[in-house]
Amino acid sequence: QVQLVEFGGGLVQAGGSLRLSCAASGGSFSSYTMGWFRQAPGKEREFVATIRSSDGSTSYAGSVKGRFTISRDNAKNTVALQMNSLNPEDTAVYYCAAHRGRLISSRLGIQDEYEYWGQGTQVTVST
Repeated sequence: QVQLVEFGGGLVQAGGSLRLSCAASGGSFSSYTMGWFRQAPGKEREFVATIRSSDGSTSYAGSVKGRFTISRDNAKNTVALQMNSLNPEDTAVYYCAAHRGRLISSRLGIQDEYEYWGQGTQVTVST
């Protein structure tokens, strides 16, 4: 059973930065596709970013591209999300997710493809 724990959420002013981390245990982390999703108040959970296990290639939602960077450290079983130029619309609970194996490009942002989820960490961006 894979367990995911997120760290690094908090309160930040608009224009600021935060770095989220997710620590994985209980599985073969290096073989997992890892993703970040978020859920804003009153909205459905949405895709933010993902990183493949095979080649480290990344994919981003249009709303965060150029501002957020996802990375992974297979030696430490961690995945990070560096968030810059934050705005109030980024306020949400951010979730780390893992899929065993590889996903084709068209499935990278599909929540149902990810078998394991963290408990989430709150990010609040103030004006």
